[in-house]
Amino acid sequence: MGALNSNAASFGSPPKVTVWDPLVRVFHWGLVGLFAFSYLTGDEWKRAHTLSGYVIIGLVVVRVIWGLVGTRHARFSDFVYGPRATLSFLRDSMALRAKRYLGHNPAGGQMVLALLIAISSVAATGYMMTTDAYWGVEWVEEAHEMLVNLTLGLVGLHMAGVLFASIEHKENLVRAMITGRKRAEGQVDPDSGQ
Repeated sequence: MGALNSNAASFGSPPKVTVWDPLVRVFHWGLVGLFAFSYLTGDEWKRAHTLSGYVIIGLVVVRVIWGLVGTRHARFSDFVYGPRATLSFLRDSMALRAKRYLGHNPAGGQMVLALLIAISSVAATGYMMTTDAYWGVEWVEEAHEMLVNLTLGLVGLHMAGVLFASIEHKENLVRAMITGRKRAEGQVDPDSGQ
């Protein structure tokens, strides 16, 4: 069986490596589902909306901790790059010559941070709306709604970036976030022409 797997690469299937650990994948897809659920239940099912918000807060806290102490590609130190590296990566992407990263690329790393901040802000204003001090305060409700819309915009950009990078590097990044596996660094898909 082992020989069969080692020969798989020679028959056109590049070797795979685990990149996204189970905690990262559960966080990602759990957040996707809970954010969508919260969005759909906001005005119609307050109790479920509030409970979903608390679970989202818990997920974000776990993810931030895991970003500090987790596996290699889960750690912020692996994928948070400065503005210069991020802009250079975006320029290279627009020219379809961006370097392929095994973990998050510089733009993806910035998107992770932006989404964590946006979702934390949505949760904070949502929580404020449940307190006596801010119950019915109009600016808090408006801020919550504006932050939700901002987050939806970021989600749209994230999805576009994933699609673009999937096409540019000829690998299915959605599948990678489901399975946790990507083709090994330095390997290219046989159909890529490289």
